[in-house]
Amino acid sequence: MPIHGFGEIAEQLRRSTVVVLPGERGNGSGVIWSADGVIITNAHVARASQMRVQLWDGREFDAALVSRDTQRDLAELRIKASDLPAVIAADSSQVRPGELAIAIGNPLGFVGALTTGVVQAVGPLRRFGSQPWVQADVRLAPGNSGGPLADAHGRIIGINTMVAGRLALAVPSNAVTHFLAASPIDAWLGVTVAPVRVPSSISRTKAFGLVLLEVEPESPAANASLLPGDILLGTDEKSFASLDDLASSLQGSGPRVVRLAFLRGDYDRFRRVTVQIGAQRVPRSAAAA
Repeated sequence: MPIHGFGEIAEQLRRSTVVVLPGERGNGSGVIWSADGVIITNAHVARASQMRVQLWDGREFDAALVSRDTQRDLAELRIKASDLPAVIAADSSQVRPGELAIAIGNPLGFVGALTTGVVQAVGPLRRFGSQPWVQADVRLAPGNSGGPLADAHGRIIGINTMVAGRLALAVPSNAVTHFLAASPIDAWLGVTVAPVRVPSSISRTKAFGLVLLEVEPESPAANASLLPGDILLGTDEKSFASLDDLASSLQGSGPRVVRLAFLRGDYDRFRRVTVQIGAQRVPRSAAAA
């Protein structure tokens, strides 16, 4: 059944979607969240403290990284501009399977590409922690990350983040609202992780772990000598059983330390490291043990 005004809805979404240029190589997408220059994208797209943002009309602006949450994969950028075509966020708790989903992004160099599909589910996924995802059968490609997932009225229901099997996963719009109201930088570790099972030679129970896919330069994790490929197992108080456990271990306010257990190399022994968090930059003072 045709949707009244679909062309106008799609055009407005394109005008509210930006190209995020984090460096010399690659690009992602972003969403104009407010008319005064707040841009929302994925944390894995916003890989530098200073980036460039290109608007639908071709204008480019320097973008400053305001806040970043690698656990929820969200980042807030700000550009010096006004009267921008901001999106309207829907209440993602009201999204239901079967609803139309519209994705806009900049995949493989195509600016403002549109794809449609249907919402399949809204909720957590196994091995991805307890946090919910909007799951839709829209086709995403590199460059779509950080772009909007909208409903049939053009309201934002999520931020496109990754593909799992045949489904696109988007961070729900309600999580974006919470992210903007919080201060995730205070619990910033500076890593991108994925759930894994610890090799059976190390643990007969096949313990849960979080492998470090990326460690940001000058982050608390980098300052503590953690490296890509290391597997986080838990803290002195608790073993990790999900992504949420890592996020919980980092909660707090002000400068503080977290003691992490991890595996490295041939995984022949457990190691521990003290990580200083609660600030964007800390001196390099901790070493893996």
